[in-house]
Amino acid sequence: MMKRLEMITVRTTLILLFVLISIRWGGVQLQAADKPNIVVVLCDDLGYGDLECYGHPHIKTPHLNRMAEEGVRFTNFYSAAPVCSPSRVGLLTGRSPNRAGVYDFIPGGRNVYMRSSEVTIPQLLKQVGYATCMSGKWHCNGKFNSPQQPQPDSAGFDHWFGTQNNASPSHENPQNFVRNGEPVGPLEGYSCQLVVDEAVTWLKGQQAEAPEQPFFMYVAFHEPHEPVASPKNLVEQYSEEARNEDEAQYFANVANLDVAVGRLMTALKDLNVDSNTLVVFTADNGPETLNRYRRAGRSYGRATPLRGMKLWTTDAGFRVAGIMRWPEQIEADQVVHHPVSSLDFLPTFCQLAGTTPPADLVLDGTNFLPALENKAPNRPKPLFWIYYNALNERRVAMRDGEWKVLAKLNIGKYINVTTENEAEVKSAELSDFQIFRITDDIDESNDLSASMPEKLDELTKRFKANYRELLRGSHIWEAKKK
Repeated sequence: MMKRLEMITVRTTLILLFVLISIRWGGVQLQAADKPNIVVVLCDDLGYGDLECYGHPHIKTPHLNRMAEEGVRFTNFYSAAPVCSPSRVGLLTGRSPNRAGVYDFIPGGRNVYMRSSEVTIPQLLKQVGYATCMSGKWHCNGKFNSPQQPQPDSAGFDHWFGTQNNASPSHENPQNFVRNGEPVGPLEGYSCQLVVDEAVTWLKGQQAEAPEQPFFMYVAFHEPHEPVASPKNLVEQYSEEARNEDEAQYFANVANLDVAVGRLMTALKDLNVDSNTLVVFTADNGPETLNRYRRAGRSYGRATPLRGMKLWTTDAGFRVAGIMRWPEQIEADQVVHHPVSSLDFLPTFCQLAGTTPPADLVLDGTNFLPALENKAPNRPKPLFWIYYNALNERRVAMRDGEWKVLAKLNIGKYINVTTENEAEVKSAELSDFQIFRITDDIDESNDLSASMPEKLDELTKRFKANYRELLRGSHIWEAKKK
């Protein structure tokens, strides 16, 4: 009898241990001992329609095509903002960037930054043994490489190699990279290739030193943001298809970042870490408008078939390419239409790594793992954006299931919220609501607010509740003393 009880006890203990060390999602089981490596590749100003696998008629992207064929291509993937700095802050924190007080792009020298109080993906992954590396564009502060503001190491990166904003003077032979606090000086080559060189060099060292240690890499290309510069041989390949030299330069720029992705994927295979590495490819926001500013002469990005561009709250501003590959866990050749966001990275990566964010941390993303099996993620709150400096009339937006909602604000445009304009921002009124069944109306051309008053009322109530919650949670900066 005692022996039987002992056997039952042992069996029960083993079952409990098995449950505790496993993570389940959609029937797939991950052992804690097999924590995946995670790589996020982020492009800058890449349009929704700029890749061959998203329908571009001229640009060839064979490496990204292959990545999509071997994994999942998302048709409803969203960034955290329609412009660079807040989009990156949202990606790293899993929170609307408004909560961090990063409302717009951060010019060099500006006293706006991702504060050290923000909890980031690399910080949380480091707590459970991950090695972390950032290579590329940072743009989460104004005073880059200065003790006056937190830098990439403060956000949890063991190794970092980057720039404050754009590669300068252009993608070709940039001179403004910094490695772990030390300026690197002039470099030869193109930014995306240099960024991959650094990431691969770091990874080779990390694998040689600790091959069993999982890693997280954030590879943030500058391409195809202006000032665009591309390899001559690629430009020549597009000279007949492009309308002019500048457009050929843009086409070649996207093709060059595709080559860089291919080199990164090859390195993962060569290092024998490919099969248990989740690679995510996406962009920070939609494409730049041609000639919007002086140096935007090569901004030939396409948002097709979406309406608007970068800086808009229509989908073209923040619906972007999203491709994921993970041979051990993701079934190949999937096209998934469920909405997924870069805000979902933090809760999902924590789930995969076997850690949890702080209990009191307000997150705006959710676990996207069900989407890898073409199931809808459980999204307790809709995706929501307040962009005070939007180019279109309606500066507040919500994606809620099959619905997209837009609304106006009766205040002027702002790049920041401070104690000086706080009262005005908080008392602003929403008006002129539009609703679109975005699943059937991808270019947001058919406003259904007049023909569906009950649905308008339902969505408006949800919209206002989420707006008020985000407004209450937004960080307010101290105004400059005059």
